[in-house]
Amino acid sequence: MKQHNSAVVKQEDAARFEKWYFQQTVELEHTRKELEDTRRDMENQRKELERERRQFELERNLELDRMRQEQHLFDMKWKILETELEKLAAEKQQVEKRKAFYRHVNDFEHEHRNAASNVVKGELFFMGVGNERSLRKRYKDLIKIYHPDNLDGDTGTIQEINREYNVLKQKMDIS
Repeated sequence: MKQHNSAVVKQEDAARFEKWYFQQTVELEHTRKELEDTRRDMENQRKELERERRQFELERNLELDRMRQEQHLFDMKWKILETELEKLAAEKQQVEKRKAFYRHVNDFEHEHRNAASNVVKGELFFMGVGNERSLRKRYKDLIKIYHPDNLDGDTGTIQEINREYNVLKQKMDIS
């Protein structure tokens, strides 16, 4: 009976072992499936992160290009402003020189008017004018400077400038 008990115990042990082995196999298969699902999820997350990284890089590069273009435009505008400012400064100097010249001419004229009562030297305003274009330009400049509405303006001077301009215009046959 001992042998028989021993055989029954071995069969029971074998049955328990098979049951335990089956459970372990089922648990391992379940764990393997969970790990496979986790691996798939992680791979999908990695792909999504890679796609987002590429999108971010693309957007960043576009933004950098836009910023470079804006900086280039700003630099161009700045250079234009600097150039125009330099031109304005040069024009201002020229205007100041012309004003000084015309003041000098005006002072000279007033001195000569006082010295010789009826002698008017309007020719001094148009000295060096040799053609129609320079005559018109000088006339416009003189009008801007000596117009009665300006600080340096003088009605008598404007009348003298107009008289001399008309004389020179007739000499040059300007319409």
